[in-house]
Amino acid sequence: MIKIPFSFLPIKVVKGISNSFLSIGNSLERFFPKLNEELKQTDSPFSAKEYLTMCLISNFIFSLFLIVALLFPLKLMNVQKAVLSSIIVTVIINFFIFLQQVNYPKIKINKRARELEQNLLPALQDISIQINSGIPLFNVLVSISNGNYGAVSIEFKKIVKKINSGISQIEALEEVTKNNPSPFFRRSIWQLINGMREGSDIAKVIENITKTLSEEQLIQIQNYGGQLSPLAMFYMLIAVIIPSLSVTFITVISSFISAPELVTKILFWSLYGLVLFFQIIFLGLIKSKRPAFLVV
Repeated sequence: MIKIPFSFLPIKVVKGISNSFLSIGNSLERFFPKLNEELKQTDSPFSAKEYLTMCLISNFIFSLFLIVALLFPLKLMNVQKAVLSSIIVTVIINFFIFLQQVNYPKIKINKRARELEQNLLPALQDISIQINSGIPLFNVLVSISNGNYGAVSIEFKKIVKKINSGISQIEALEEVTKNNPSPFFRRSIWQLINGMREGSDIAKVIENITKTLSEEQLIQIQNYGGQLSPLAMFYMLIAVIIPSLSVTFITVISSFISAPELVTKILFWSLYGLVLFFQIIFLGLIKSKRPAFLVV
């Protein structure tokens, strides 16, 4: 079950409270047209209006704690209009928290898609080997569901469960694939489904899927390598060249104007903080550009 960030109360308690305020979530739903689809892809049991209402309820409860937490230090510092100041700060913070809560399903989707794509090609290669060995497709699906393929095994467990409940293999594959967040997983399973419907040789279908996926991953690696060159230049400029020149400039200027020691220390520490910030941004950028199937 999907959780709600910055929620102090258990999800069941928040859900129980939100049932009385669903009209508010219904009004907000039109501002987030893709939220229903995103929640389905995270296997969430909640609709968009339910999730939005729960976010508002948890946000309201969090704001009460935050107002009290801010009020005491403001009172101790004898800040005028401490109550109003704490409310204004809380409203600003809660606005960004609400955006984070609404975007949380998308974060979960991206994480799930990366986990699927990391294990998809090894799973398909295993399926190809087993099919070529004469093992029936259902037994292959059971084997993959019990294998060590992470999120892919979880998806295949859903498929096996649906087949055991009396649904045909094609229908089970379609139902599980429909709300899957990974385009590579969906494309691979749809090709398998089309091959089964047309009565094609499943071994050749899986082999073609594996070959196509391998080629696409190779293209992604090449594109990733091409993106690293300008990023490396950016890193050298921001994190190496500019700081080195800045240190020299600060040292020379401070000696000429006889700047106070405190001012010089503040400048150096500020430069250090700025460089550290850019390095964190750079690492995040590298991680976001990295193909999902590359495990680091």
